[in-house]
Amino acid sequence: MTDFRARIAATYDADSFRREGHRLVDTLADYLARVEHGEGMPVLPWAAPAVNVDRFAASFPEQPTGDFAELMARVLSGSNHLHHPRYVGHQVSAPVPLAALCDAVSSLLNNGMAVYEMGPVSTAMERNVLRWMAARLALPESSDGVLTSGGSLGNLTALLAARQAKAGYDAWNGGAHAGPPLTVLVPRTAHYSLARATRVMGWGEGGVTALDVDANFRLRPEALEEGLAAATRAGRKVIAVVASAGSTATGAFDPLEPVADFCQRHDLWFHVDGAHGAAAVLSPTYRHQVRGIERADSVVWDAHKGLLMPALVTAVLFRDGARSFEAFAQEASYLFHGEDERPWSDVGMRTLECTKEMMALKLYTCLCVLGTRLFADAVTESYDLARRFAAKLTASGDFEVAVPPDCNIVCFRHTPAHVPAPEWDALQSRLRERLVTRGDFYLVQTKLPSGTHLRVTLINPLTRDEDLDALMDALRTAARR
Repeated sequence: MTDFRARIAATYDADSFRREGHRLVDTLADYLARVEHGEGMPVLPWAAPAVNVDRFAASFPEQPTGDFAELMARVLSGSNHLHHPRYVGHQVSAPVPLAALCDAVSSLLNNGMAVYEMGPVSTAMERNVLRWMAARLALPESSDGVLTSGGSLGNLTALLAARQAKAGYDAWNGGAHAGPPLTVLVPRTAHYSLARATRVMGWGEGGVTALDVDANFRLRPEALEEGLAAATRAGRKVIAVVASAGSTATGAFDPLEPVADFCQRHDLWFHVDGAHGAAAVLSPTYRHQVRGIERADSVVWDAHKGLLMPALVTAVLFRDGARSFEAFAQEASYLFHGEDERPWSDVGMRTLECTKEMMALKLYTCLCVLGTRLFADAVTESYDLARRFAAKLTASGDFEVAVPPDCNIVCFRHTPAHVPAPEWDALQSRLRERLVTRGDFYLVQTKLPSGTHLRVTLINPLTRDEDLDALMDALRTAARR
């Protein structure tokens, strides 16, 4: 036991932590200086899954090895570099470095947030961050919400509240079959998490009723009545409509005002999946894209997309704050005290997580220290950049754009004259594989009705027009080879 106490003392030693922390911050700062300019670094040092498993194989030692710095160096060198200006892949931001320091504070304090007394500071920060976000969305003062771990969980939380509000029976206590089978109307372009959420709730395949979209992949307002009638014929009770503010595949913004009108007419819950695009409200140039979002009953907004935060920080905001308690209306006597009380400060009553990290800390800190203008400008510039890139592709003669971008997502394909049109789908896949495995760029692809397209998300504020020029040149070169 004496030996154990000595080892514990060494493990928690403040001076050792200081030394390792200084070394790590220096290493990370050097890494940022290199990767932000792409100096001699691939975007992704590609390796097959089995290769990386072997690289990080470990027979975890019984005694300390002192190899922390060496291990972190290997982690940095082998990871995807989201701060590289040629990272234009998934909808995951290149986070502001200050937020990473906040994550270190959060991890060391480890103040779980099921109840206020376990996370007094982070609970207060979360309250004020949510108020700021709700005000930007022009939601009423009665609004409230929670921060949770990602848009998928955010959508589930919102739909659980919608079920309690609109099902007409207590599905939480009575079960999914305590009343008629339910469904929600959702555009065909919506994120897969919505179909997953309804299946989790026990609604089965019919839990989502798909609505047609137009040529720009936006929900067709006239499809709402058609979808309601089809669901009713199928014996389903429609309780909600979900609209996208920045869909995953193409970044399309559904027309929110006609959806709000329809929901008001039929007494349905109106949910906006704004995980990617709700941040448009910060931009004076592009906030018109989400006109009508202020009429939503619930909104999901990912700070790790439009607000440059590390994953995961998702706000679930409710127009009627009382509804935020109904998603998870369950009592745990050892945590929550009082049969009728619903204190806003015990956030575990309103989210699937019980122990939750101090996710508000990084967003609150960055808004305070860096100012809100930075994030508003980042949204505007990323949307502007997407439009400039789409215009350049359209004017090129050997690229085509699937649809004019609504936000910072551009879907396009290379169509060189020497490749027959029937082979274009296969060409896009080969081009992407070549660029990614070489580490030149990180981009993704998507399947649209007209075929396979390359897809970039210009979410990295370090990406410049010159990088996108280089992307076009790299695709041309790869196609010639």
